[in-house]
Amino acid sequence: MRQTDSVVTILMAVRDGGRFLPAQLASFAWQTHPDWRLWVSDDGSCDNTAALLRAFASRGHDLRLWSGPGQGASANFMSLIRRLDPDRAGWTAFSDQDDVWLPDRLSRGLAALGEGACGRAGLYCSRTWVVDQSLRRVRRSPPRRHAPGFRNALVQNIAAGNTILLNQPAARLAARAARMVGPVAMHDWWLYQLVTGAGGMVLHDDAPTVLYRQHRRNTFGRNTGVTARAARMRVLLGGGFRDWNRQNLDALGLLAPMLTEANRGLLADYTRACRAGPLAAAAAVRRCQLFRQTRAETMAIVCAAALGRL
Repeated sequence: MRQTDSVVTILMAVRDGGRFLPAQLASFAWQTHPDWRLWVSDDGSCDNTAALLRAFASRGHDLRLWSGPGQGASANFMSLIRRLDPDRAGWTAFSDQDDVWLPDRLSRGLAALGEGACGRAGLYCSRTWVVDQSLRRVRRSPPRRHAPGFRNALVQNIAAGNTILLNQPAARLAARAARMVGPVAMHDWWLYQLVTGAGGMVLHDDAPTVLYRQHRRNTFGRNTGVTARAARMRVLLGGGFRDWNRQNLDALGLLAPMLTEANRGLLADYTRACRAGPLAAAAAVRRCQLFRQTRAETMAIVCAAALGRL
């Protein structure tokens, strides 16, 4: 008999994933924690994605398939979060369609949150092995120099969606919150902001748990190396970050009652400053002690604010 309190619901958003999907599905079957079910939202695939999923289900795997909203990957994942029962949601993991999970992807997260969260909302995430489309050229994603927290989450996402696992309190929090917001910049960033803002715990594992496959159709590419760092700086200073930031602040504003008192105040201060103008925004980044994981990127946030790009 399945132990309900140990079942992990895997949420996977797909679209035209047939080329790499078989390897990802096989990696679910290899998990050392075998008690899982798979929920998939297909955002209008025109290839053999649906057939592959049906074949996987026919081999005895617990799989449910829905049609996605057709508004991109983030909206597709949010549609799956809204399908969770706000009162009964349990362990919940997130998966992309083109990666490969290491066998302990679920068991490491379950053990970490079981020991560390102590009944609080908890989000587990980890580093990844960044690989090419043939799963070669292995490189680890960057380490995290500073502890996770809301002051970091407001200006940076360190929770890679393909590594996230939520415990029951966090999954229920996310299910309730998802019904209250509209579009979000990125579902994984939103989860990082929500859990930290509500006073939950985020555990970032230094051990990789996923082979993060890079190919030309990635929604977001790798975050390692000089080229990736330069791309992040272009986003910060070029204005692209501003749209994400404003979307995040709008969503968090709707969720203010779910946040701790201290984090509600921090959010209100930062939001007012961003709306007041460049100088106020730059001052607020420093006053609120917001930070990214490297000093250079933290300074880039201050510069972006001063240039009116927050």
